[in-house]
Order: sequence, then structure tokens, then C-alpha cells
Amino acid sequence: MQLVVDVGNTETVVGLVEGARELRAHWRVSSSVPRTADEMTALIRAFLDGDGVRTAAITRGVIGSVVPSVNHVWAKTLGKIVDGDVVVVGPDSPLPIRLEVEEPRTVGADRIVNTLAAMRLYGRDTIAVDLGTATTFDCITADGAFLGGVIAPGIHAGLEWLSARTAKLPRVELVPPEEVIGRRTETCIQSGVFFSAVEAVDGIVRRIREAWGRPEAYVVATGGFARAVGPHLSTVERIEPFLTLYGLAMAGELLADAA
Repeated sequence: MQLVVDVGNTETVVGLVEGARELRAHWRVSSSVPRTADEMTALIRAFLDGDGVRTAAITRGVIGSVVPSVNHVWAKTLGKIVDGDVVVVGPDSPLPIRLEVEEPRTVGADRIVNTLAAMRLYGRDTIAVDLGTATTFDCITADGAFLGGVIAPGIHAGLEWLSARTAKLPRVELVPPEEVIGRRTETCIQSGVFFSAVEAVDGIVRRIREAWGRPEAYVVATGGFARAVGPHLSTVERIEPFLTLYGLAMAGELLADAA
């Protein structure tokens, strides 16, 4: 099994993956809380113990991060837990994909492994919509070329902006509203933020398909808000919340074979 870590700006998702697509367990921790390697090690060990996982069964650790300042903490943490190598995925990793963009070294690890996972799982031109702190749209060809895409504010950004910039509007939980027309302030906010995000995602996907010349491009929703938002998106054909974790596991196996 591999212990894979997807470090995002708001949350870090830790997964235990067997093979390429069997997610045995997963946990979320805040990326914004500073922790030492000792603290993080204790936290991850507690997660593993809680699920009855023996660390001896974990043969590799894989890190994909968009927060470079915490990479050393995660590398030390996995080094203490994993009975095997720890690899960090980045633009220079020898993976069977191509970064066909102007500045390939700036491509985030999440988009790199999403490209790998989409190529190997779907084998067709794909638009991966990652609904996290930011909403990213990745254009991925059937043979594994990342062509670029779109980066937009995440769905939670609207809620944060309203509560921070207005005196009387409260902070509300982001949940799919039961109806479009809200009858109290909280439901008005939920409806406005949620359906603005839905329409924005569908609109951008349609524009990407037209600009790319791939009207039949397969659209996959992933990320922390995939399950909440995905069912409301008319352009999304598959909801795969853990696409990035699968991509990290695939990358770990490929990099180990190449070593």
C-alpha cells in the first residue's frame, strides 16, 4: 500500500491506496495549521491506528504539494511512518505525460497527477474540473498531454467574500440549497453562491470545449466540493472525488519502477 498526500492551500488529503485505484482510507487535515514533523507524525499515526492499519504494510509514501513551505514537514513525517521510499511529485518527475504549456515548471503537482490519472483511467480527451480552494479546469489529451486550462476562484471564496465585506450578512455553511429562491438571508446567500458557482463551471466548460475544438471532451469533477456540486453540473459526466489521490498512487508506482 502507498500513503499518498495531496497538500492543498486549505486542506491536505491523506489517502491509503492499494494498487492504483483501491482507496482503503482517507483523512483530511488543515493546511493552515502549522505543525512540526513530530506533531504531524503523531496525527497520521493516530489516523492509521484508528483504522487498524499496520505501518509495516505501507511500502511507499508519495507527496504532491502546492504549498512548498510544508514539503519538508511531510517528507519527514512519511519518512518516520513508511517502510520504504518517499517520493515528491513535481514538474521534473519522469512520468509518461507532457506539460505542453509555456511555463511547465510552474504547473502544480495536483494538475500533473490529475493528467496522469485521466490518461490512464479514461484514455480520451478530458477536462478535469477540480473543485477545491480554487476551481481549476485541466485540458488533458487522450495520450497524456496537459495543454493548460483555467484557474478560477473556488466555490467557498464567495462565502468568505460576502462575510468579510458586508456588515450584516452572516457566515453560512456551504450546502446545496433546496430551492433557488431563498426566504431568509442565509438561504439567499447559499443559493447565490452555490448556483453562481454551478453556472460558472458549466459556462467555462462549454467555452473550453469550443476553444479547444473538442465538443465531446469527457468532463470529470474532482476535489473537495465534487460530491456537493457535481450532481448539479450539466456538463459533468463523471464525479471522481479522489482523482488526485489515484494519480499520486500511479505516480508513486511509476517513479519506483524508474528508480
